[in-house]
Formats: sequence, structure tokens, C-alpha cells
Amino acid sequence: MTTVSPYRVLFCDLRTDRVLDSLPLRDVQVDDYIGRVGSLTGTLPIPDAATAARAQALQEGRTAVYLERGGDLWWGGILWTTTLTSDDKGTMSLTIQASTFDSYAARRRIRRDFVSVGEQDELAFARDLWNYMQASPGGDIGVIVGEEKSGEPLEVSWRSTDEIVVDDALREIADADHGFEHYIEVTRDPGTGQRKKRLRLGSPQLEREGADLVLDRPGSILGYSFPRDATRGGTHARVRGGTIERNASQEARQIVSRVVPDHELIAEGWPQIDLSADLPQVIWPWRLERHAVMLLRRARGTVVIPEVTVRLDDRIPVPPQLLGRTVRLRITDEWHPDGFDGRYRVVGIKIAPPQRGRPETAELFLERR
Repeated sequence: MTTVSPYRVLFCDLRTDRVLDSLPLRDVQVDDYIGRVGSLTGTLPIPDAATAARAQALQEGRTAVYLERGGDLWWGGILWTTTLTSDDKGTMSLTIQASTFDSYAARRRIRRDFVSVGEQDELAFARDLWNYMQASPGGDIGVIVGEEKSGEPLEVSWRSTDEIVVDDALREIADADHGFEHYIEVTRDPGTGQRKKRLRLGSPQLEREGADLVLDRPGSILGYSFPRDATRGGTHARVRGGTIERNASQEARQIVSRVVPDHELIAEGWPQIDLSADLPQVIWPWRLERHAVMLLRRARGTVVIPEVTVRLDDRIPVPPQLLGRTVRLRITDEWHPDGFDGRYRVVGIKIAPPQRGRPETAELFLERR
């Protein structure tokens, strides 16, 4: 017996948001994150010529995909790839893969000069990049920008001839010391029902207001994982940048930041563990040092990214409203006989559809508050 999917998948024109079709996907997998591209995969069975004709209207790179659940929008993005398969029995299916709307920035390049000498707010500059993308002919995909400010001035310089990918430019300023977080939230206007794509920015973090969402075990927490990984952390960080070309008689010189140490960890008894990253588009040492500071802050000592699996019910907000939400974990078990109580921020979510004998669940990726 085939389980009926609780999801409705809408396919729309990317630029106009005009509905093209709603098709029944199976094996749907979906995830979303703050500051990182999320994905949706699924398979469309093609039992007849009529379904095949409908599927052929879906065009990679120009089709938007929305996942609905009970009238709520749970996910939105761009259809980038499809794979048509036919097995030895002649059974046909189309596998689709879509990425959240912020993936559009990875397909666009900066082809005009962008210069900020410390007079512009970093979040305003991030909005300028999105406005730049959407101002060109064919570039408007309907992402709404706000008016958030961080109070942090920004100093950057990109030349039109550098062909910098917009997503790389956003990550460069987001991952620096006193940076910011971003993602594109999909919602439905409660009055008109119109779908909206909104760029959300927060400095230094994206957070949602409201009371903590309390999750208990025993209770709504079905399982959890608390990985502690010292191979991903460190005590000293340095970032390498681009190269400066000299005359023909001299080799090109690569620009690097100074080594940024964590004196507190060393004083606590940690051995030196080195972290490194590459930003080939940056040639200013002081900007590289800002990135080294952020690298050390995010991977300080032992990296811990807790994960909890919860049953999706009326207590749990819809996924777009979970990102940035503060949750309070209360766990009592053999490892925590006296009870564990901690506050975390949701930075990622992965949905698992209901299956026979298993409820609909969400895997939450957390960051300690």
C-alpha cells in the first residue's frame, strides 16, 4: 500500500511566479539552513503520456518550486536539475533537484564596480548586491529586501573585471568579524494568499523573537545526537588571500593574514591546533585577518553541533518559522540522570516525510546560545 504524501508541490515560473502545475512527487527530501543553501529532491512517476507532457513543461533554471503542507509554505527554491530514467520494465520517472532561492546568487557575477570605504552599513551593502542582481533585464526573481541595519561599516572593493560570483561576495562580508547571517524566507500573505520571498538579514546572527520552544525527552524529542569533534576546531587561525603579480623577474606573492591565536584556550592547556581557509578574491591583509578572527570564533576548540529529531505536531512552528528560533532542550535519561537543560538556536532543519509506522519528523541542527 502506497502512503499518500501530505505535501503539495507547486511549480511556478521563476520570474513571474505564475503557477505552472502541481505534480505528485514521491520520496521528497527537503532541508533549509541559515547562511547556507538548502535543497529539495523528489521523484515524479511518469505512468502515461499525459503526465510526461506536463513534466516537460518544467524547465531547469527558470522554474520555482514550492513545498506546501496544509496550506502553509514549508520551502521554496529554484529547479536546477532533472534526470529522466527508464528501467528495464519501461517504468519511467523524473528525479528533480532544487535549491533554495539564495542559490541564485551563485549563478550571478559582479559586472560593475562595487566600492565601499567604510561609509555604508554592511547589511545595506548586502541588499545592494541583491538589488543589483534583480535590476538587470531578466534578473528580477521577486526577492523582497528589507531595511535591516547592523551599525557595522564595511570596506570592500570589487572591480567589474574580477568576475566575482555574487554568492562569494556575500560570504566574504558575512563571514568576516562582526559579519552577518542571511537566508530567504518563503511565506504566504494571509490576506491575498500571494507567495512572497523575503531576504532576511541579521547581525551578527539571525534570531526570532518569542518565547523559547520547549522540547522534552521523554516527550517530543524522538532522538538526539551531540557530536563533539576536535578535528574541526582549533586554537590558531590564518587565512590566505589572492596573489599580487609583480614584474617578469619576480614571482607573484600570495597575501596572507597574520596568525590569530586564542590565548584563553592555550592558557587552559590546549595544544596548538591550526585552522586555515582560502579567500583568493581578497588581497588586503586586514580583511583576511577579520576572516581569521571569525574562523577561530566558529571553530574554537571542539566543534559541537547538536542535532535533535522531533515529531512534527501542532506545537512545532512551520519550518520557515523555526530557523533562528530559540529552543530549550530538557532531557532526562541514563546519560543525564539529573536532567539536562540547555538553550539553543535552530540553524538548520531537515524534514522526513511520514512513512508506514513512522510519524512525520524534523531534524533540527542547533547552535548553543
